[in-house]
Amino acid sequence: MAEYDLLIRGGTVIDGTGSAPKEADVGIVGGRIAAIGALSGGAEEIDAKGKLVTPGFVDIHTHYDAQAVWDSHLAPSSHHGVTTAVMGNCGVGFAPCKPADRERLIELMEGVEDIPGAVMHEGLKWEWESFAGYLDALERKRRDIDICALLPHAAVRVFVMGDRAIALENANQADIAQMRQITREAMQAGAFGFSTSRSLSHKTLRGDPTPTLRAQEEELRGIAMGMADAGSGMLEMVSEWMPDHNEEFAMLRRVVEACGRPAVFTLTQRHARPGVWRDLVAHADKAAADGVPIRPVAAPRAIGVLLGLSGSQNPFSGCPTYKEIAHLPVAERARRMAEPAIRAAILSEDPKKGSTFPLFHRLSFDYMFRFGNPPNYTPNKQDSISAIAARQGRPAPEIAYDMLIENDGANFIYMTLANYASGDLSMSETLLDNPNVIMGLGDGGAHVAFILDAGYQTWLLAHWGRERQRWSVPELVRRLTSDTAQAAGLHDRGVLAPGKKADVNVIDWDRLGADAPYVVSDLPAGGKRLMQAVHGYDATIVSGAVTFRGGEATGSLPGRLVRGPQAERLAA
Repeated sequence: MAEYDLLIRGGTVIDGTGSAPKEADVGIVGGRIAAIGALSGGAEEIDAKGKLVTPGFVDIHTHYDAQAVWDSHLAPSSHHGVTTAVMGNCGVGFAPCKPADRERLIELMEGVEDIPGAVMHEGLKWEWESFAGYLDALERKRRDIDICALLPHAAVRVFVMGDRAIALENANQADIAQMRQITREAMQAGAFGFSTSRSLSHKTLRGDPTPTLRAQEEELRGIAMGMADAGSGMLEMVSEWMPDHNEEFAMLRRVVEACGRPAVFTLTQRHARPGVWRDLVAHADKAAADGVPIRPVAAPRAIGVLLGLSGSQNPFSGCPTYKEIAHLPVAERARRMAEPAIRAAILSEDPKKGSTFPLFHRLSFDYMFRFGNPPNYTPNKQDSISAIAARQGRPAPEIAYDMLIENDGANFIYMTLANYASGDLSMSETLLDNPNVIMGLGDGGAHVAFILDAGYQTWLLAHWGRERQRWSVPELVRRLTSDTAQAAGLHDRGVLAPGKKADVNVIDWDRLGADAPYVVSDLPAGGKRLMQAVHGYDATIVSGAVTFRGGEATGSLPGRLVRGPQAERLAA
């Protein structure tokens, strides 16, 4: 009888702690790592000679709240070695929810996270009203990765306050008391924390802001005390950091000090305010030094929007003439756009007037680039559409227009929305040097047809580890595994050690990478989303079961809902 259910033989083990690599076998029994060393006797074996063997990646910032209800395959994240995802970020989600408020939460998610309303209407079965009921619904489905859920502030606020929440009214004492109770009950049911948004960019397609935008400190503190009552949970926040970013952070710190629970916040560099992030990092570092657990979550590259005819947005989506032909197949639409009369009409129209894109005000030709294949995530300033226009003596919109209709409309323009004010990755590089900063913001499950950053794990390893060799591979793996796992309270995973959960990647280092994005229409109601071919993952393993081999799904669905923080489990 075989000693191990699965034996990974002869690989270079990078255990997730940052320790030096070592060649060893990894034996798995009952979904847990049983032994690491010179082993033999596997019922199933994987030859990992010459390959890296790492823990599965833990992504703490995703938005699979809707997709997890209908889909067993949480792509694109599962294609990039992610074995656990935390969803419910940015204060948006679907529970708690009264039947009369379902449309409101769908409209908000559609505007904030660019998930088409028709997709959610068809895919969501609404088998719940409470957050505990939502978790029960999630638990009934098997998936290719584990999921963890945050309690979203917008849903809680609408559940408690109804129209007053939509009108951005302040919560009264009774409201706050009820929100605190809901939060405590959600943590006890298995929520990993509570998320909120104070971002002006988060709004419905009609332009209505997120209901949490102006929530007062007293409300946030009351909700956070619900986590304290339960003795678990973290606070996740995204903010505009206005009008005074220093006071906004001070408010966050006071809330964390009051409740004693850890907090994480989204950290980006706005091009219009390029220095604010430095102050926020300094404040977080000071808080950590003082024993107040506040950590930024940041991306390892620019946050990029993909603008194209096949996606959901392009610089001319709001133009009336474009809207008249937007229903046409992409190639036919590109041909029509090349017609002189249509071209002249679209270029003469105001694209802002008819746009429903919440981020339209942040688009700039100064930060738009031809994306290419293989995709270029580090474009040079001189290759921006504005720079090309200046050299050619033409208007920038004409350059963008021509790029869009090339190749039968299959091209994408890459717009660096954040983290690229200096035209390079120096901001991300500085953050990677800071051990208090958590790698994240892939947004898997959201912005499905204009952002594809959910593969940042693959890119981080390939770019910063293999191509640039800026950090050691063990350190980069640590940032994607034990660091993110511990930040979420998942102490049972993120490290390859006896007793830990057997979530593992076997990686062909030289082949690791991803190709240019493409669009598929595989969501409910025929909704479309961006995907990309990924290579270099010889195997991905969740709870001891192989979910992917050579980038192809095996059909195994060992992924589960994880209820609440998980304690470390040592080998017997």
